[in-house]
Amino acid sequence: MSGAFDPTARLGTPHLGRPPRRRRAPAVRRELARLGPVAQLRAGRLTRRFSQLLVGLVLYGMTMAMVIRATLGNDPWDVLHQGMAKQLPISFGAAVILMSGVVLLGWIPLREMPGVGTILNSVLVGLSADFFLGVIGTPRTGGGQLMLMLAGVFLNGVATALYIGSQFGPGPRDGLMTGLHRRTGISIRFVRTTMEVSVVAVGWTLGGAVGLGTIVYAVAIGPLVQWLLPLAVVELPERRVPQEPTTPLVDACEPAAA
Repeated sequence: MSGAFDPTARLGTPHLGRPPRRRRAPAVRRELARLGPVAQLRAGRLTRRFSQLLVGLVLYGMTMAMVIRATLGNDPWDVLHQGMAKQLPISFGAAVILMSGVVLLGWIPLREMPGVGTILNSVLVGLSADFFLGVIGTPRTGGGQLMLMLAGVFLNGVATALYIGSQFGPGPRDGLMTGLHRRTGISIRFVRTTMEVSVVAVGWTLGGAVGLGTIVYAVAIGPLVQWLLPLAVVELPERRVPQEPTTPLVDACEPAAA
């Protein structure tokens, strides 16, 4: 009734009804900072980032071994690494390390600066690949081979997101790809496709295995990393990060290999 006493007006309590909607917290913006080696070490959260980097690199080497032992075809760069190991008196892991050094030489004219993660990537991935090749055997059934290959590709996406998200710099092959993109203006997709077709062709000529795994990896790894990387990027304290350009995650989601 109009003019009736309203106790809520005096007590300051809200009227009965639907509770007010809570505003959603803004989404966290995760970006990859472009930092030099010293800045990477000073950027903060060192223990978390370094642990994530090591896990990502060792896991990457393990996934290489998984895909190879599946015997259904290697990822593009591993076609080349396997071919090198067959033609030279070196192990597969040693071929990975050797090719990492060759690729890093290509960074010089592109004026790319290797990070802490870049150097560790060049060595750790090859060592862990050799270790797990000695541990993982080839499944006896076709279904087991297929499952091992698919698991290897998926975990490779996880490993890539972990080591890139640690903010210690790209791997040698990643950096070559993005460096060519920056210097030439050619799209990352085109650069990546050209590189991978080239290494598959050379690796197949040398005796590397090409097959279903090669195709599955080439098709799946980009979307996998694009999905996983935002979850893996370690946020850096703003006061500790120099005011340098950041790398959009869409560009970082086009990995060539470790």
